[in-house]
Amino acid sequence: MRGNKIMEYINVNGKDYRFIIGAGDDGAYRTSFNALTEKTFGFNFEKWYQDGYWKNQYIPYSLMDGDVVISNVSVNIMNFEVFGKVRRYIQLGTVMTDVGYRNQGLLRAIMEKVIMDWKDKGDLLYLFANNSVLDFYPKFGFAKLNQYQYTKLISKKGKGKLAEKLNMSDERDRSLVYDKANVISSFSKISMRSNAELIMFYCNLFMSDSVYYIEDHDAVVIANFIDDTIELLDVFCEENVSIDEILNYLANENIKRVKLYFTPKETDSYIKTPLEGEDTLFALGKDTILLKDNQFMFPELSHA
Repeated sequence: MRGNKIMEYINVNGKDYRFIIGAGDDGAYRTSFNALTEKTFGFNFEKWYQDGYWKNQYIPYSLMDGDVVISNVSVNIMNFEVFGKVRRYIQLGTVMTDVGYRNQGLLRAIMEKVIMDWKDKGDLLYLFANNSVLDFYPKFGFAKLNQYQYTKLISKKGKGKLAEKLNMSDERDRSLVYDKANVISSFSKISMRSNAELIMFYCNLFMSDSVYYIEDHDAVVIANFIDDTIELLDVFCEENVSIDEILNYLANENIKRVKLYFTPKETDSYIKTPLEGEDTLFALGKDTILLKDNQFMFPELSHA
């Protein structure tokens, strides 16, 4: 992995800042980057780095005051299969500015550089924004896109075997999940390709208690159970099997409904509703119209 590259010193509102394209193998930079991430979002990337998953597809663009990261927008290079076509998308994430440096134009300076570097290197730039910054991204040409969630009533059929919960502290289980996460999803109209590292970020940090294995189909499933509902986040399986059959290994007599966090290829049996209570999707680039004309949801586990 390459080291940090100091692009230049840039002046924002009369003050000079170091502008750096960051990489995880610079320990001093990574420590400061993680500190701001922890302060802003309540997590950091250290375990992800130590486990070997911070690779060249995750590229922070950071402003530094001296040796301290004080503002950042990260570029995530992502390949997707979108409605049957392979596309290269650039997702912007880890957007943050230290409290003491906000409202000074720092993020604007970073965004201008990111857009200049990446707008012509993929089919789409996109990001997820919270309600406090909905007026910010349209200034750069981003358009708001609506997302839709798919749900339906279900019930367990028969008394077959249940899925086995995996232990993400176990190296063998982690290796199994990593290998399966490189399988292209056959269940979703929009599926991430060749980014098992991002899946492992979720499985090792936020969803370590939500990873299951179905031996009969050699499938890894990531799902939460909330009251009478299965929240199905993703399925990694090479076999041609239906979502309903996968759900039968997860459901018990108390489960009444499934809520999908991706867009299923078969939608007729589902209730479709606008996605609410989540960050707003903004997009810039030639695939914006394609997505706007379809009622879709980016896979939850592709959020970077």
